[in-house]
Amino acid sequence: MKLGATIIAFAMGLSAATATAAELQTATFAGGCFWCVEKDFEHVKGVSEAVSGYTGGLLPNPTYRNHGQHIEAVQITYDPTIVSYTELLKVFWRSVDPTDGGGQFCDRGNSYKTAIFANTDEQATLANQSKAELQASNVLKKPIVTPVRQAGPWTNAEDYHQDYYKKNPLRYKFYRFNCGRDAKIQDLWGDQAHSGIDHSS
Repeated sequence: MKLGATIIAFAMGLSAATATAAELQTATFAGGCFWCVEKDFEHVKGVSEAVSGYTGGLLPNPTYRNHGQHIEAVQITYDPTIVSYTELLKVFWRSVDPTDGGGQFCDRGNSYKTAIFANTDEQATLANQSKAELQASNVLKKPIVTPVRQAGPWTNAEDYHQDYYKKNPLRYKFYRFNCGRDAKIQDLWGDQAHSGIDHSS
């Protein structure tokens, strides 16, 4: 009886874990240096993981040394019962400069351009709607050039890039400060800068 009960309990636990995993969803954003995007989104309530990687190009296995035609991006795993995709879009817009088509802050070139990679038709619709509403609001004085693209092949970045801000906190802070990321975002967005990001942790 004890063995049977154990097996049933294990099966029920496995089923619950599978159900929970199935409810999690993925969002994919490019906002310049993936170290920074990863850190920002890992401090959003409802986000369980953010993984740096390369997408948007044609190479089958891009690496940091040859990813020039690809874009640095982050795949975000989130619980939609806690944070919606629309809310993640709000966080994204206000943590980048979507009016800059040549890169982000001190990082220039294709690899550092902003983009929203929609993983579903619904995400594409919501992203385009969010972009149109933001443009119509005139909060930003220049046109928004961030494209909404269909998500394609994805390659995880090398291990040393993952959680870089945790592994190398001093180097990360030095880089982020000297790149002028936060100062530019504050200047661009004012009180809306980094909305939804918990800076206490």
